[in-house]
Amino acid sequence: MAQKYAKDQPTGFANFISKIAIVGAGGHIGKHFVEELLKTGKHNVTALTRVESTNTFPSAVQVSHINYDDEASIVSALEGQQFFIISLSVTAPPDLHSKLVKAAAKAGVPYIMPNAYGYDPKNKRLMAQLVTASQVAERIAEIEGLGVSAHIAMCCGFWYEWSLALPPPWYGFDVKNRKVTFFDDGKTKVNTSTWGQCGRALAAFLSLKELPEDENDKSPVVSSWKNEPLYISSFLISQRDMLDSLNRVLGTSDKDWTIDFEPTEKRYNDGLAEMKNGDRMGFVKAMYSRVFFPNGDGDFESTSGLHNDLIGLQKDDLDEATKRTVQMVESGWSPF
Repeated sequence: MAQKYAKDQPTGFANFISKIAIVGAGGHIGKHFVEELLKTGKHNVTALTRVESTNTFPSAVQVSHINYDDEASIVSALEGQQFFIISLSVTAPPDLHSKLVKAAAKAGVPYIMPNAYGYDPKNKRLMAQLVTASQVAERIAEIEGLGVSAHIAMCCGFWYEWSLALPPPWYGFDVKNRKVTFFDDGKTKVNTSTWGQCGRALAAFLSLKELPEDENDKSPVVSSWKNEPLYISSFLISQRDMLDSLNRVLGTSDKDWTIDFEPTEKRYNDGLAEMKNGDRMGFVKAMYSRVFFPNGDGDFESTSGLHNDLIGLQKDDLDEATKRTVQMVESGWSPF
């Protein structure tokens, strides 16, 4: 497809993304998306939410009540929107994502950020074994197949606070009881992002121009990411790095922790077996263990590069993120 330029657009064309719709605006990541988008003062944010939902949103957010079983209500809410962000709970109906992207196509939405947050969808070796890979691939393929919207998936790794605060099937830590299971030797580095960094990344990205002004404009523009991942990250770290950060924040040392070791391949295979037996935690164990394989698959920063600098994303603070996580644990936080 030939490159489009702002200079060739019709009179009145505004070369930026101003109208943004989001499903999941009250969720763990969605609320950070909304918060950071509003901070820019450049965007009109519309939250699509079910009529029966009890979620509340900042006053600057426009709210459109929809019925997931009534496509017309979704299409109506999406008409005129330029960018559609989908953030769904793992408990969302399996056909909901498809309903949303089909409605977006009928509404003519140019860009969709699918519910495909995590690791590199272009890493074929990882995608062949990651338990979420087929779902991610199907979601991206459906958007392409409809031929209306471009997809831009946020490749951000696992969410740091979520994964560190939750028990061992996630990042291997039981912060409350000072226990950790190191996968292999605990030194495999993976990319991971805080919720706040994901929000800041989205806001920075959608503050770029949509199109280059002309053929001489080489600045980053949203349209350059059509059907490509947006690679962002807070940290490239290992479990060892996480424990070091916890020790700094808590004032502890390794002698205060029970440290165990388990091979990632064993954890991965055990997780798959547990999934077959109906244990939902097996899904988490297999997914996280596979990313920590010592072959570099969890380090997309080294293979695909990051877009942090290109979009003007500032560096995140590891110990501050760990401190927030400790506060979550101490407060009894649970997403379930």
